[in-house]
Amino acid sequence: MIEPVAKEKDSAPHSRLPYWLLRRTDQATVAVLVLLALGSMIAWWIYRSGLLGGMIDLEQLPPQTAHFQVDINSADWPELAQLPGIGRALAERIVQERNSGGPFADFEDLARRVSGIGPKTLAQIRPYLRPLGTQPNSGDRSQAEAKQ
Repeated sequence: MIEPVAKEKDSAPHSRLPYWLLRRTDQATVAVLVLLALGSMIAWWIYRSGLLGGMIDLEQLPPQTAHFQVDINSADWPELAQLPGIGRALAERIVQERNSGGPFADFEDLARRVSGIGPKTLAQIRPYLRPLGTQPNSGDRSQAEAKQ
């Protein structure tokens, strides 16, 4: 007669439920907290004009222009090259002429001394140039500060 083989303890992984890191009550608590956070984010979005259409649409904004003025007697060539009708080569010529001949007395002096700047170019860049007579140069400014 054949004796029945004694069954060993069943240690197969399918006999037990998988081990979870959190117990059921902890899982429920985390789920409630996640739902509260999601609800809070939705409420914040609605409050911050999500449904009211108050979000800014950048494509609908009107284009804006920057207004700037350059001091022709102190600006370097990169600043001068930003002026309409003035490129890098012409800006470098302006700086070279200013360094060799001294500061420009007026805008017509600029047109006389720098080749490539005529009446048309001067009219284009004039709104972007600071008035020459009202700006003290750095020597005058340091003398005025020394007197105070």
